[in-house]
Amino acid sequence: MKSPITGAAMQLTKERRSMDFRKETFEIVFHYYKCEDSGEQFTTTALDEVNMNQVYNQYRNKFNIPFPDEIISIREKYGLSAARMSEILGFGVNTYRQYEAGEMPSVANAKLIQMVDDPTIFIDMVRLCATLDDKTKTKHMQTAQLLADEKKKNMFDWQYKEYLLGNHLADIYSGYRNPNFEKFTEMVVYFSDKLSPFKTKMNKLLFYADFFMFKQSCFSISGVRYKAIDMGPVPNNFQSIFEYLANKDEIAISTTEFPQGYTGEQFKANKNRKFNAALFSANELNTLEKVAGVFKETSTNNMIEFSHLEEAWKKNAKDKSVISYEYAFDLTYI
Repeated sequence: MKSPITGAAMQLTKERRSMDFRKETFEIVFHYYKCEDSGEQFTTTALDEVNMNQVYNQYRNKFNIPFPDEIISIREKYGLSAARMSEILGFGVNTYRQYEAGEMPSVANAKLIQMVDDPTIFIDMVRLCATLDDKTKTKHMQTAQLLADEKKKNMFDWQYKEYLLGNHLADIYSGYRNPNFEKFTEMVVYFSDKLSPFKTKMNKLLFYADFFMFKQSCFSISGVRYKAIDMGPVPNNFQSIFEYLANKDEIAISTTEFPQGYTGEQFKANKNRKFNAALFSANELNTLEKVAGVFKETSTNNMIEFSHLEEAWKKNAKDKSVISYEYAFDLTYI
């Protein structure tokens, strides 16, 4: 960005600052451009969004308020419009739509939204809604009951997926997303199709995709937590997750024997398993494409070397700690 005052190029600067929101104070990594000649500071619309999203994310985390994508998914699974969900919950007609667009719910409304994620509670709320006729109530309750029955039927698989990714709520260690097994699966399918990487490289591709997305938006793609191990950042439980995906025929994993005496596991796409782009936003798809393009010709060993130069790994490798997504702002190689 060029200085509006002198026309000279300005360098992006980051520093810790405190910002207030709803009588709460939060510390963020504030992004701005600084004109060296005048000392003036400038931001862009994109930087303003990154700065404020950090504040909103911390507020939501502190008061256990669902994020917009969660609010959307709760409504969509019941096949309702935003206006109808507002009606069932007793909100103003446009309130739920505003929450989906990013407006911050009150703590009380946030709790109510989270409660109706449970189909049995949703059924009770529909039953108590005085503005719905009996036919409409029956329709919505039947939909919710089918969801409840389906969840019960597939409880083991649902619990196992939760075990693999963890059942933590969205926080700075998940990139302020709840873990999404379906999106993580599609990320693995995508990189398997585009690059056919070995396992160690796959782990780094996933790390860079999630962290680069956070760098741009303050949200990860998958909600997965990453740990710093000797070979670089890796998703938690990556061994079990990849084994599960292979057993489900989501991907194919072949083993290669190398002259040095070790084996490598290579990920390849199954011909009949197509990548589901519909699960992702345009920005998320662009991020996957960029990561694949940047590292297409990068060897596994070089991927390890690059990841070892990232602050995300250097600051957490000693204790093999879970990596805060705040380190995304320090990414070097993308």
